[in-house]
Amino acid sequence: QVRLVESGGGLVQAGGSLRLSCAASERTFGYMMGWFRRPPGKEREFVAGFRIHGTSPYYGDSVKGRFTISRDDAKNTMDLQMNNLKPEDTAVYYCGRGSSDYAFDVWGQGTQVTVSS
Repeated sequence: QVRLVESGGGLVQAGGSLRLSCAASERTFGYMMGWFRRPPGKEREFVAGFRIHGTSPYYGDSVKGRFTISRDDAKNTMDLQMNNLKPEDTAVYYCGRGSSDYAFDVWGQGTQVTVSS
């Protein structure tokens, strides 16, 4: 079974940057890939992702212009560059893989991002 492992989380001051990485144990080519987050006490929300055959990423409204997602299917990895971080970006961040464009069906264990004001 495929495993996804996130890394790169940590504590950063508001206005700072972090880069998250997701490494897959199997190929990412041909799959939808994306990042989600779960803020404290809230539901999981979409951050950014790529559809299966899409080369252009799409983003949640709250991160547009600040976050950049990238994927390297040759290395089976996906990154999330997060700039101008805000306290409301504090959350556990998860990477996911979907075998269709309609649902993510494999998840990593998550990495904590904490942004102090």
